[in-house]
Amino acid sequence: MAGRGKPRKAKSLDTECVKSPTRAEETRCSGRSFTEEKHNGTMKEQKPKKRQQKNPTHNEEKQSVQSIQIEKPTKYFPEEEIGKPQKTCKDITRTSVRGTKAKSCAGRAKSPEQFAEETMKTQPEIPKDKTKASPKTKTAKPRNGKAKSPEPIAEETMKTQPEIPKDTTKASPKTKTAKPHNGKAKLLEQMVEEIKMTQPETCIKYSVQFIEAKTCAGTIKSPEEVMKKRQKSFESITKACEPQDKVGVDSILYTTLEKLRIRRNDRSDASKVINDIIKSIVEHLKKNSQSFQEVQEPLRTGSYYENLKISSPDEFDVMLPMPVTRVDIQPFGDDGAFYSVALKRGKSPLHKFQDETGILSASEMLKEFREEVTKCVKPCKKWVLTRKKKGCPAVTLTTEVNSVTISLDFVLCLVVKSSWPPFTKDGLKIEGWLGTKVRQKYKYLPYYLVPKYEGKGTVECDGVLAKDIWRVSFSHVEKDILKNHGSEKTCCEEAGVRCCRKDCLKLLKHLLSLLKERESFDKFCSYHAKTTLLHACCSRTKDTDWQALNLGHCFQIFLKEFEGHLQKGVLHNFFIPTQNLLSGVREEKCRSLAQCIRNERYNGFPIFK
Repeated sequence: MAGRGKPRKAKSLDTECVKSPTRAEETRCSGRSFTEEKHNGTMKEQKPKKRQQKNPTHNEEKQSVQSIQIEKPTKYFPEEEIGKPQKTCKDITRTSVRGTKAKSCAGRAKSPEQFAEETMKTQPEIPKDKTKASPKTKTAKPRNGKAKSPEPIAEETMKTQPEIPKDTTKASPKTKTAKPHNGKAKLLEQMVEEIKMTQPETCIKYSVQFIEAKTCAGTIKSPEEVMKKRQKSFESITKACEPQDKVGVDSILYTTLEKLRIRRNDRSDASKVINDIIKSIVEHLKKNSQSFQEVQEPLRTGSYYENLKISSPDEFDVMLPMPVTRVDIQPFGDDGAFYSVALKRGKSPLHKFQDETGILSASEMLKEFREEVTKCVKPCKKWVLTRKKKGCPAVTLTTEVNSVTISLDFVLCLVVKSSWPPFTKDGLKIEGWLGTKVRQKYKYLPYYLVPKYEGKGTVECDGVLAKDIWRVSFSHVEKDILKNHGSEKTCCEEAGVRCCRKDCLKLLKHLLSLLKERESFDKFCSYHAKTTLLHACCSRTKDTDWQALNLGHCFQIFLKEFEGHLQKGVLHNFFIPTQNLLSGVREEKCRSLAQCIRNERYNGFPIFK
């Protein structure tokens, strides 16, 4: 059929009858009421009979049914019509008009009620809620006992039919909402999994229903749009699930920070005692020890010197560096955090600690270093040397200052003035936060090796025992980053705007310490919280993302990120991405801690009250 779907000019019923494809109908029409003859290549029609003249509406030219544009609907056909070309609404209407014309011409026109009933049967199936909108078809009655002509009836029928949406020409609603595309289904699964990992159980059902509704409704059309929708949905879910009493939560957090602040007098008293003992030990090593006489100035690291200490100044960390030149460093294991060290040719007092293969024994060095510290503090009865902990690289001394027990950790370490190990290539991603120049400056600094191992010390790899290996340390870089943590150089200075990065870390450390008192979470330490903060600062790089006035909101986001690491059981080392800091912790413990933190977060931190 030529020109399907395009409007045509109105044609008379006589012309339609002439062009009818059935020869029988042409014969009836020509014998009863119409005669045709060719004259100069055009079609002429004779005058109608008197019966037809009485009905002027029969010869009136009206708008053809074909001019009404209706999209092709989806229709189910009986078995006998399978394989035949599908008819459009235009074809059905035109066929009904032609058939009615032919029967009218033959003198067998049906009543309007019968015609309306047949027309309804031939129309495409319409939802039940829309069929009520067309009562005119059922209530059509003849006027003065005369039946209407077929064309007005068909026209009225088409007017009363509801317009079919355009999108139904492509696929039926059932087909569209049955299943999303394969790519969308995969993205949906990923979104649901991420919600399960990061969102509380109370929000999982809501988030899944939200995403499924968006996907099945056809509003998500491409993977890029899916990612945008997911971000918006997560934001809405976060807002819906956050504690309602934000003012009360902020008040609790500010009050807790005030309690965690260290008094100036306590700080000065503890610092004086610590500085005196550090000076005494360094002098003793340089004068009385042959192996450690080249020890350099102590490197003060840890939370106290990073201005992250909470409650009281009761813990101090000091690294005593030993310089080494021309060393051969080989990785121990696959995570890139542990190494074996072999000294090359040259004079060094550390040659005595080498074994037969030339490997520098960390356990032997740590043993002698402990003996030297014991000799130094023996005359001073204020300080007590604690027992050695398995796998711990520190020699710990304790004392009391103002009725508060203070511990001081001395850590012997090696200073390596060479390029950082290859495993650190993809670490320290601070370009977007602190800048490329700052990262390059840190890369030129030396790094440190401390005598620490994980697991059993008798484990052997390439002929080297685990107790004799060294772990990479970037404590000096961490300290400098946290002291200069702003994307703007004036962040947290007297003339600058204050941020809440350190406040969030202090609150998380305090939360961990309180939860440890309730349950056995000994495997978790403050370094996990510090690493989470460094990753968070790289994802939210602007100082405006950490405004001090938004402490409650920032702390909520920070805890969610920490919960996400715990749920996955993965927390990458900030400097060595190949190392997972949670690899030695059981999954059950990680999830249990995440659940405890989540409960505190959604209940308004009752543990702080």
